[in-house]
Amino acid sequence: MKKIIIHGGNKLHGTVNISGAKNAALPLLCATLLCGGEHRLSNIPHLRDINTVIQLLETMGAKITRSENSATLQADKVVSVEAPYDLVKTMRASVLVLGPLLSRFGKARVSLPGGCAIGARPIDLHLKGLAAMGAEITLDHGYVEATCKQLHGATIYFDTPTVGGTENLMMAATLAQGTTILENAACEPEIVDLATALSNMGACISGAGTDTITIDGVDHLVPMNHRVMSDRIEAGTFMVAAAITKGDVTVANADPEYLDAVISKLSESGATVEHTPAGIRVIGSAQIKPLQIKTSPHPGFPTDMQAQFMALLTLAQGTSIISENVFENRFMHVCELQRLGSNIRIDGKQAIVEGVDMLCGAPVMATDLRASASLILAGLAADNTTEVARIYHLDRGYERLEEKLLALGADIQRVSA
Repeated sequence: MKKIIIHGGNKLHGTVNISGAKNAALPLLCATLLCGGEHRLSNIPHLRDINTVIQLLETMGAKITRSENSATLQADKVVSVEAPYDLVKTMRASVLVLGPLLSRFGKARVSLPGGCAIGARPIDLHLKGLAAMGAEITLDHGYVEATCKQLHGATIYFDTPTVGGTENLMMAATLAQGTTILENAACEPEIVDLATALSNMGACISGAGTDTITIDGVDHLVPMNHRVMSDRIEAGTFMVAAAITKGDVTVANADPEYLDAVISKLSESGATVEHTPAGIRVIGSAQIKPLQIKTSPHPGFPTDMQAQFMALLTLAQGTSIISENVFENRFMHVCELQRLGSNIRIDGKQAIVEGVDMLCGAPVMATDLRASASLILAGLAADNTTEVARIYHLDRGYERLEEKLLALGADIQRVSA
C-alpha cells in the first residue's frame, strides 16, 4: 500500500499542465466498439480507470497499442460481448460498453457496475432507454443481458439528467434505425466531446451540450481520430490548490468556458483569477472569504469540486454552507478533514463549515476519488505533516498529482506504507 506524505505551509508557484479528462476518455474508448478500423485517440491520461477499460476492451478482442498519452485501437474482431464482474466491479464507466455492443452486434452481457461509494447511481435510466429503442433486457445473477435485432429510434425522457445514461444512449442511437431524441439530457462538456468524436465518425448528432439531443441513425461509422478534452476537474483542483496555499499558479490547457462556476466561486472567496495566453492564473488571497455553494448538474457548480472547495473553506473567515444536491453520500471526507482541525458539521444535505485559523497535520484516510484530492489540498495548507492513506482512489482520476504539486513547490512525496 502507498501513501502520500505532505509537509504543509509552502506557497505554490508556477505553471501546471492539465492532463486529458478521464470522464471524457472513458466513453470515447468504449465508442471504438461501434466500428472496425484503426481508431486514434490522443491526450489520454495514465490512470487506473483508463487501464481498466483498456483491459476490458482487450478481453473482448480489441487490439490496442499505447504510446505516451496516445493510443490506437482496433475492434475488427470482437470475440466477446461480455463485460465481466472482475473488471466492472472496480468502476462504473465499464457499463458504457453496453450501448455500443448492443447497437453494433445486437447483444451484450454486462455486469452491474461498481465504483466509488459516494451514493446510489443506478443504471435503470440506461436500461429503460435501451428498452424503448427495442432491446430486450433481463437481469441474471448480477448481469445485464440485452439483445435486439436492431435498435430503432425513440424519444426518451430522463427523469433526472444522467451523464452515463446520456452517453450510453447517444452511442447506441448512432447505428439505430430512425431518429432518437434524448430529453432532459445531461449537458456536461464531456458529452459534447463525445458527440464531436461520434460526429467525426459519421454520426448525425445535434444539440449536445443542451438538454435535448437528437441523433439520426446511420448505416455505418468510420474510425475516429480525436484528441481528448482537458480535465476540467483536475484544472479546478489546481486552482483551489493555488488559493488554499495563497500561491500563484497558472493552469495551462484548461478551458475557461467549462469552469465558469469554479472561477466564480474562487473569485468570490477572494482569490484573483486571470485569463492569460498561458492559461488560467490564480493568485491566492491572504484572507479567504466564506461561501455558499450548491452543487448541481452542469452548468451548475460541479459535485466533483465540492470536496476540494470544502478544504478551502475550512480556512475561511466566517461560516460557509455547502449543499450537496447530486449524490446523497458525498460528505465522507468531513470526518477526515475534522482530524486536521476543521470545524464542520453535517445537517442533512448541507455541510456547515466554520472557518478556523489553522489546520494541523494528521494521518487521514481517503474514502473516494475527490475526497483524496480534498485531503491533499488541506495537507498543503496545514501545519506540520499530513499522511494520506488509501491513495489508490487518487490514482483513478489524477495523473501524477504529487509530481505536479512537487514541481509547483509543494513538499510532497509518495511512499510505501
